[in-house]
Amino acid sequence: MNLENMKILYVFSFVLLGLIILSPTFFTLFPIPKGEGFSELWLLDSNHLIVTESLEVILNRQYSIFLGVRNQMFDLQYYQLYVKLLNQEEALQEMDSMGSISSEPIFEYRFVLSNNETWNKNFTFAFKDVSFEEENIRKISVLSINNNDIDMDKILVKDETSGKFYCKLVFELWIYNSTASIFEYHNHFIDFWITLENQL
Repeated sequence: MNLENMKILYVFSFVLLGLIILSPTFFTLFPIPKGEGFSELWLLDSNHLIVTESLEVILNRQYSIFLGVRNQMFDLQYYQLYVKLLNQEEALQEMDSMGSISSEPIFEYRFVLSNNETWNKNFTFAFKDVSFEEENIRKISVLSINNNDIDMDKILVKDETSGKFYCKLVFELWIYNSTASIFEYHNHFIDFWITLENQL
């Protein structure tokens, strides 16, 4: 190897070594784009399987499902998870809605997650007070959530086709916007139908 080639190899090695030493600084000054962050929301039944069908309930019996949220937003996030109960008419009206459901929440969770951290919660509920208003009408007055009695006034009308009474539990994920200092709907929700048998 001649002297000229040795000089080129020396300069190349010097530049390469400099780049390796300075690479942490470059990544700090010019970070690699992270892509678009997202959050995961899921709902599992008591057997830890995905809820795919409606749940038939009996008055005063406690039921258990499992909620989960995972933060993939690349940063610490403050979440709010609203629980809403809709009767059949409200649920059908909201089917085409692109935003948050207009019904008021009946329960909520608030929690903070680091990036890649997961929140899991056992959600229990029981219909404690359902009255017979008329033959085709039921009124839910008390719904127990995680052993907290929630007073309400939810009217269910019998479905003419099946002869049953339907309502829907909805879980909406909201996220804190630190710039505006408010929680905003995160465009994530999960729900399932509940069937109240006629003999309730």
